[in-house]
Amino acid sequence: MTPTLFTIGVFVLLPIIYAIFLSFHQVELLGGTNLEFVGFDNFARMIDDYRAGIALWNTFQYVIIVVPTQTLLALVLAATLNAGLKGEKFFRIVYFLPTLTSSAVLTLIFMWMYNPEGAFNQFLDLFGLPTYNWINDPNVALFAIMIMNIWATAPFFMVIYLAALQDIPDSLYEAAELDGAGPFQKFRYITVPQLRPITSFVVIMGIIGTFQLFDQSYIFSGGSGGPSNSTLTVVLLIYQYAFDGIGRMGYAAALAFALAFIILIATVIQRKLSKEETIY
Repeated sequence: MTPTLFTIGVFVLLPIIYAIFLSFHQVELLGGTNLEFVGFDNFARMIDDYRAGIALWNTFQYVIIVVPTQTLLALVLAATLNAGLKGEKFFRIVYFLPTLTSSAVLTLIFMWMYNPEGAFNQFLDLFGLPTYNWINDPNVALFAIMIMNIWATAPFFMVIYLAALQDIPDSLYEAAELDGAGPFQKFRYITVPQLRPITSFVVIMGIIGTFQLFDQSYIFSGGSGGPSNSTLTVVLLIYQYAFDGIGRMGYAAALAFALAFIILIATVIQRKLSKEETIY
């Protein structure tokens, strides 16, 4: 018990307590550590910070689009693979490959594909669809990151759904077939309700993960959050304030706590909406 308490205390509680301490100070780390108590000034400063507003709006768009899409895609992929189609094992491996790839490597591959002459534009051009400057156009840059992350994270949740599908009794499907239910009706009235606790877990994990988007937007924009702040997320902004300037570590800590509070609220709302009693 003691080693566990020591580990939690040192690596979990202590950093949180120190971050709270920093959020109430103006922190100078270069040229000698200097701490000046400023009370709630760091939290009040967020109201007038237009870049914080942009970062929050970008992150919010990212969450409300990516979480439902990746959850639905994972559910459909899992149900398809669980149907016993030919080549099931092969497609399981193929679908899961993106999850095994480093997010940094994956981002670089997609940046190459998003090139004006890259695979994405060639594919769109093949069907006579408009092409885009995916990386440098502020209107589509964030959507480019969304597409990449949905493609990369849906297989991970698909595996969770696949494991849960094994626990649904076959007798339910057999009874439905006797009543004349088709594949879609069995999916709608048996599979989806039976997987509701798993869906709640997947959505919560998705919310937490998407609110913490950092590495992809950092690599896409070279750390700037561009073009025109279109890929600036809250975590990237925290990084910029903490390490790209002097004396802003306390404000970055305050932003981090604001983000943690937003994630907590979003998670509670999701649990209320799903009426799920299990605590994750």
